[in-house]
Amino acid sequence: MELKTEGILNKIFRDNTTLYGLKEFSDLDIKEIIKIFQKDGKYFLKCFKRDKDIQIYNPENNTGNPEEIIRQLWLYKIINFYNYPKDRIEVEKNVRFGREIHAKGIDIVIFHKDKVTPHVVIELKKPKEDEGIEQLKSYLSAEGAPIGVWSNGETKVVLYRPYPREYETVRDFPKNGQEIDDVIKEKLTLSKLKINYDLKEIINTLEELVLAGSGQDSFIEIFKLIYAKLYDEKKAKSRPDQEVLFRKSEDHQTTYETINNLFKDAVVEWPGIFQSYDKIELSPHHLAICITGFEEIKLFGSDLSIMDHAFEYLLTSVAKGERGQYFTPRNVVDMTVKMLNPTQKEFVIDPACGSAGFLVHAMWWVWTNDLKNSDQEEKIEYARRYIYGIDFDERAIKIARALMLIAGDGKSHIFKLNTLDTKEWLGEESEKIKARAALADLSDSPNSEENFKYFNFDVLLTNPPFAGEIRDQILLKNYELGKNEKGKTQNKVERHILFLERCLQMLKPDGRLAIVLPQGVLNNTNMAYIRRWLFDKARILAVVGLHGNTFKPHTGTKTSVLFLQKWQENEEPLKDYPIFMAVSQKSGKNNSGDYVYKKDDKGNPVFNVKNEKLLAHDLDEIADTFIKFAQEQKFSFSEK
Repeated sequence: MELKTEGILNKIFRDNTTLYGLKEFSDLDIKEIIKIFQKDGKYFLKCFKRDKDIQIYNPENNTGNPEEIIRQLWLYKIINFYNYPKDRIEVEKNVRFGREIHAKGIDIVIFHKDKVTPHVVIELKKPKEDEGIEQLKSYLSAEGAPIGVWSNGETKVVLYRPYPREYETVRDFPKNGQEIDDVIKEKLTLSKLKINYDLKEIINTLEELVLAGSGQDSFIEIFKLIYAKLYDEKKAKSRPDQEVLFRKSEDHQTTYETINNLFKDAVVEWPGIFQSYDKIELSPHHLAICITGFEEIKLFGSDLSIMDHAFEYLLTSVAKGERGQYFTPRNVVDMTVKMLNPTQKEFVIDPACGSAGFLVHAMWWVWTNDLKNSDQEEKIEYARRYIYGIDFDERAIKIARALMLIAGDGKSHIFKLNTLDTKEWLGEESEKIKARAALADLSDSPNSEENFKYFNFDVLLTNPPFAGEIRDQILLKNYELGKNEKGKTQNKVERHILFLERCLQMLKPDGRLAIVLPQGVLNNTNMAYIRRWLFDKARILAVVGLHGNTFKPHTGTKTSVLFLQKWQENEEPLKDYPIFMAVSQKSGKNNSGDYVYKKDDKGNPVFNVKNEKLLAHDLDEIADTFIKFAQEQKFSFSEK
């Protein structure tokens, strides 16, 4: 059967395992540009430079040539966007290393007007940046060219060497008739910024090119750049032509001063993330290289899932394993949100919010359902009023605030507090004062001796830290589960046990929660007293046992998600009622903790509407089955 262009591109870029992509060409009508034709059962295209047919797909063995597609799209852009004539372009140019000549070494070379001196070298062969960029540098040295481009179709890196200095990155390479300074000086406006990009790949490139050798904390420095850029985008809306200032300048010191001033202003605009004395610690040279990774993209109004994936990568890449707890797999998060069904008038909290995964996905749920026909301002107002998060880890808080900032206007309620010890909330630090003011309306007793112990949240979603034991006797005395069955304060209690009690304290009567716990809490004999205590406090709605691979590679601890609904005041707890029970058989990960994706009957990956591969897990089916159970049981929230 003859395939259309779109079908062939899908076969080449989606059905096969490839690290190439087409995001770099999202501004082009690829189906109109790439003219594919069939010959002898195989598929070809005619090269924009070479007057010959190039095979790009063989259906007999399902093999494609993604690199050639990317090369043709770059040739199209070079000719039609960068305006270089074909006689100044060479494809598959031989390259000499010493006495050796490598045939078909360079993918694309653009020459100066003399048609002899290489001007721009473009390398497409290696999907991974570190391999491809090193090869690009070797070609630049061999050819004596000042500008090089590496691209895998998803993103590009442009290197420029102002001889004899070392390489630096720039936003783009010059069009015909331009110099490199023209590119650097060119104004950027909000309308020119990309909204379709891979932030994870951008951060990965920065780490490999710059940050690993800068001597600075890559996590903190990247976050400073993100905050500076967010502030610049916000202010650009009121500037003439909506010009953005977050870009590389002619010299490194000017670049540093511009970006550092934006960062300083962002600290004032959105306090509580960085201190007033903080500054960008990267050297002007290192900063100038980093800027080019961010200057062309737009953060405000972008797809939050892009940010979510990027921040997950950023945090876990610097966390050395012990911080993996902060990122609950998003299929688990989606399952819990779907089962508890938060609505637009319900207050939602995560008292161990980490990077805000539960909060962001709860927000998406409400936006997609109750607020699907609302404008962006109404959605922002919902997030600002109804979403709350608490965590004690500074890095996680930075991510949580950044995500909520990108979603709204930076006024969301994310606080750095010790959830378990409310006495620490009573200090006079500005963070604690703001937290008390924001939480006062939801507290039962904000001005009593029981300060901020009991709250009236409708929905609570959390994955508290499992590690650590609480030995503080004063703190343990404040918890029922801090005592044994005889009422005596215990010597130590695992942290997540106290979190279970604390979560119920934060819920209003009839409020509901989902909490990730070690399975031992639900089935070990020495934990029976906890289960008896729990039956008096809340109705157990469901228990979902998660697969052992769910939290790998960070931990192989067996976990379950416990779903509860707090008994109403003066309500006699039921003694006998049905509980939804399920065990996940497919986590979406293998034994090494790598993601595993769904495949169709032909063994090809399955994609969602966002063109993302679907994980091979069964939590959606578990959630759907629970929803039917909840409707049969006439749970109050199932009718919403």
